[in-house]
Amino acid sequence: MDPSAGGRPHTWDGPLPVPGPQGPVVRWNDPFPRLAVAHALSTAGDAIVAIALANTLFFQVDPTDARGRVLLYLLFTMAPFALVGPFIGPAMDRVPGGHRLVILASAVGRMGLALAMIPNVDGGLLLFPEAFLVLVLGKTYQVGKAALVPSAVSSDSELVEANSKLQLLSGLAGAAAAIPAGLATLVGPGAVLALAGIVFLAASLAAIRIPDPRRPVERTDPDVAAELNNLPVQTSAAAMSWLRWVVGFVTFLLAFGLRRPPDAPPPGTVVGRVAAASRSEYVAAASDGPYPTWFFAAVVVAAVVGGLAGSASAPRMRARASEGTILAASMGVIVLSALAALVLPGLAGMVSLSFGVAAGASVGKQAFDALVQAGAPDVDRGRVFARFESQFQLVWVLGAAVAVFLRLGITAGSAFVLVGGVGAMVLYLIAASRVDPRLRPPPAFARPLGGLFSQRPR
Repeated sequence: MDPSAGGRPHTWDGPLPVPGPQGPVVRWNDPFPRLAVAHALSTAGDAIVAIALANTLFFQVDPTDARGRVLLYLLFTMAPFALVGPFIGPAMDRVPGGHRLVILASAVGRMGLALAMIPNVDGGLLLFPEAFLVLVLGKTYQVGKAALVPSAVSSDSELVEANSKLQLLSGLAGAAAAIPAGLATLVGPGAVLALAGIVFLAASLAAIRIPDPRRPVERTDPDVAAELNNLPVQTSAAAMSWLRWVVGFVTFLLAFGLRRPPDAPPPGTVVGRVAAASRSEYVAAASDGPYPTWFFAAVVVAAVVGGLAGSASAPRMRARASEGTILAASMGVIVLSALAALVLPGLAGMVSLSFGVAAGASVGKQAFDALVQAGAPDVDRGRVFARFESQFQLVWVLGAAVAVFLRLGITAGSAFVLVGGVGAMVLYLIAASRVDPRLRPPPAFARPLGGLFSQRPR
């Protein structure tokens, strides 16, 4: 791209993808397809490791007496960001080609750790620190990947679509990896970890093929860094924080709520009578125990499908609205899903809540990442994404902790999401509409009303 045209220059060697007679042609030697292949393999490896460790970490937790263990798990998921945020994020910005190097190093490191966990998978002393390091490297990879995406596309208007494609690949790669991993479990968890090592090896080879963007390493301009702390960015970050809080809250609300007896339907109401009739067989069979096991599968499938649907719809939404408008819409989707969970009986309500939260959070993430990628300077992207990801992981943990320690039922939890979502959405709309246009925002926000709601043509 010609910098004189007002766009961000294309920083990679080689031509850009060009549309063919039947649509865009994938040119596998271009930067983004190479990044996408490495991302798919890295995501598949993480999914296989999770399957290998499923019976050793969280999935054996009993919700009736496991608050301490759940707190330990939540701290375990938060701890990697204590390293990624203040240390690894800034370090990758200082090294020429640091973002690409981080992707490669994280894949190599996870390959070695997957193989090292094989002799300890049955309870060895080194299993916990090895699993912790896998988490650290996985979070480090996510920061490096997000920082590298802007250099793999030709203009800022393509960022939402690029993020969406990578998110779709994450879901598809994770689902595809579950098939061979499931077969490997017939041999044992060691075989699953060996498979993960092979996949991470392939991810390492794919990362080597990602071209290195040529950019100078320089100190961040304080004025440019200050732009990321202005009101439009912080307003969008607050909205994204709420989305991540809800994801953590609903994840544990459903995970623990499904292990308790079903909520009694409201007596004396039409909805209550319909709910009682539709759930009578389950209430009779499970009044003293948890919901049927297949309810878990249905809720998980709904979350996966919702995440994929959100990723697929984000580019279409971006063609018609700005990133800020998409964030507002994603909050609305979650509010509607919480309302559906209150109105629909039993499994239908749970599936609606799971699907809506996953879809809304997925759409919101694509929009927010695109905003930051467009506004953050090349030399500071690692630091910026590490900072925001640390913030979002913290609120995810807080949302999960609320669900665990309040021990809300699914109905009460859905009402909590509905009321909180309406309040958060109203506050976001008010704050976004009052952004001072005299602020000096980055290009992604330089539009009327602070740039959050004006449309921008692709």
